[in-house]
Amino acid sequence: MLIESRTSSDPELAALLVAQQRELREADGGLDGQVFVPHDDARYLVGVLAGRAVACGAIQALERDTAEIKRMYVRPAHRGQGLARQLLGALEEMALRAGHSVLRLETGSYLPAAIQLYISSGYAEIPVYGEYVDNPYSVCFEKRLPVLA
Repeated sequence: MLIESRTSSDPELAALLVAQQRELREADGGLDGQVFVPHDDARYLVGVLAGRAVACGAIQALERDTAEIKRMYVRPAHRGQGLARQLLGALEEMALRAGHSVLRLETGSYLPAAIQLYISSGYAEIPVYGEYVDNPYSVCFEKRLPVLA
């Protein structure tokens, strides 16, 4: 998979994010209540296969040394091929290059595959934080990244 940086206004990225939101509403029955709000200060990556955008993710700075992974998504037809893990690695590298040593993320308790991906990639569950504190479906994780030499 080719991984490319994209702007928040990229139409292929927007299509992935719309698909993600539709799938999340179906998964949680509309209970979560989260709605996508574009983050112009986030740095987005898109995974491309055979010329088609099939995966996305972003990092957004929270503090000087801490960033949050946002909007991780792989189209259903392309799951189970290691694309999410590849994208996660690229997001971690991007965070390191930006000077972040800690990555945090939030996912839904109704997304066991996502939770397993993060745990198997070295993320540890942490208490919910920030905008997720009042969401009963939020599960948050954190990973300390290795320092670049």
